[in-house]
Amino acid sequence: MQLSVIIPVYNERRWIAEALARVLAVDVDKQVVVDDGSTDGTAEWLAEWQAGQPEWITVLRHPSNRGKAAAVRTGLARATGACVLLQDGDLEYDPNDYRRLLQPFAEGAGQVVYGTRLPSQCRKHMFFRHWLGNVVLTGLTNRLYGASLTDLMTCYKLFARDVIAGFDIESDGFDIEPELTARGAGLVCAPDLRRGQEDAGAEFGVGGVDAGEIAVCEALRVAG
Repeated sequence: MQLSVIIPVYNERRWIAEALARVLAVDVDKQVVVDDGSTDGTAEWLAEWQAGQPEWITVLRHPSNRGKAAAVRTGLARATGACVLLQDGDLEYDPNDYRRLLQPFAEGAGQVVYGTRLPSQCRKHMFFRHWLGNVVLTGLTNRLYGASLTDLMTCYKLFARDVIAGFDIESDGFDIEPELTARGAGLVCAPDLRRGQEDAGAEFGVGGVDAGEIAVCEALRVAG
């Protein structure tokens, strides 16, 4: 099954080399890396790295930081696979889990598959305030849209390409997370038991507004 992986990155120089090496080690059809105006040397490293890569790897760059959703939109324009998967540019998620995410899609269980970091054995690896905020936001989203998610803010989201291409994504920053959920259909929750890495999170800017407040507002906006 053809899979396009979109990797939005912002100031991930510390992690990007290993993250990309892990993605390269699995079978994907298209890899699109979008640097969102990094200022820590990530863009320069990517430019050098791309020179020795095969044609199915594309590196794009925003001249200034526009936010995670903007980077995803840019990547979607170049995605070609039947499935599109979002992968952060740090080491929080393991590409070896791609097969687990693809399985429900291949079996026809749904056109959108979410991973989860929140089974009980993984809670100890997350800051309590992050765990609690995610639980609250996920519960609100489930009530609004009739979903059965356990981890709204997980990076691992896999979509049929024709489904996500039909979304008119309006957000620019991390508010893409509830927006994608609000616009999705046929959601399936697939376990992703990898250890959370709290100190390696992406730094996509959200204008100083609390990410939880953004998620609530976005979920209510789309619902309305």
